[in-house]
Amino acid sequence: MNIFLNDELLMIKKASREFADKELVPIAGEIDDKELFPRDAWKKLSKLNFAGLTIEEKFGGEGMNDVAAAIVMEEINRGCMATAGTYSVHLTVSKIISNFGNEEQKSKYLPKMADGSNIGALVITEPSSGSDISSINTTATKIDNNYSIEGNKIFITTGGEADIYIVFAKTDINSSYKGISAFLVEKDVAGLKYGKKERKMGYGGSPTRELIFNNVKIPKENLLSEEGNGFSIVLTGLNHGRISVAAGAVGIAQAAFETALSYSKKRKQFGKTIASFQGIQWKLADMHMRIEAARMLVYKAAYTASKGKNFIKAASLAKCFASDTAMYVTTEAVQILGGYGYLKDYPVERHMRDAKITQIVEGTNEIQRNIIAKEILSGK
Repeated sequence: MNIFLNDELLMIKKASREFADKELVPIAGEIDDKELFPRDAWKKLSKLNFAGLTIEEKFGGEGMNDVAAAIVMEEINRGCMATAGTYSVHLTVSKIISNFGNEEQKSKYLPKMADGSNIGALVITEPSSGSDISSINTTATKIDNNYSIEGNKIFITTGGEADIYIVFAKTDINSSYKGISAFLVEKDVAGLKYGKKERKMGYGGSPTRELIFNNVKIPKENLLSEEGNGFSIVLTGLNHGRISVAAGAVGIAQAAFETALSYSKKRKQFGKTIASFQGIQWKLADMHMRIEAARMLVYKAAYTASKGKNFIKAASLAKCFASDTAMYVTTEAVQILGGYGYLKDYPVERHMRDAKITQIVEGTNEIQRNIIAKEILSGK
């Protein structure tokens, strides 16, 4: 893999891997079991300047590209998916503000996001609106110099812990996609309430909450871009997010593979290690092949995005294949460990539970296949 990375990217990969091994792997199980938000891990991650990895240097960031972000995302997920989930959405929010915010908005929000003192989160999904973003019911009504936001949002990653939210609401209830706008909403604004933290199959340390907007007034200056441009912002955010999810899925798969590989070399049955059995060898070979292929798709998508080219298909290819790979590899890892794989004494059962969400978030894999088909049928 190193032939595709320059010296700077190799240094980033080394630093993020060492950070994951030292700071994240030892705490990941407890964070998941107790559903603890990894605040200390976030602070340590920020001290390495990872929080501002893709933010421009003039706003306190590192100014790195999507390839660097994908590399770090893989390693952080290999260590602790709860930490990585917060990191992924944070990077997406900073990318959106960088692409669509004006200079005043960038100057206000990006420096605190770059040093990690402020965490970003996306607010899109509603009880009646998942994949069909055009059907959102949350409204933003302009009154004098303010907007009043009303509505309920669900499944918000880092809900209640984030400091700045990008909220999508309709400024024209009579329109579909063209009626959606995006707003910057701060954590403690009056009228914003947080629902209960959802209990999930996996991804335990990453809080998922309902956000309730009851006459939340924000200044008109917090409109991101212009009215009616929210859907374009959503698509941009989701496409970048899909690369993050794909990179994370590779990290989860790699972690499970490494555990299974190590276990197979030590576990003995019938007088020999199980790694000597062809059935196990084939499993390991298939797991390794799929991880390598998934990583290549991630790098291609990230590279294409970094060059400012159309990366819609590349992002969907990477997200769909990598998340399917994560589910396959983690399931096989549990199988290789047998009964031990089903116990919490080993991390592969957690990896398998974590892997499932990667097939759902940022657009289900059924949606990804629709996008891929549309792109190839149109000749792109």
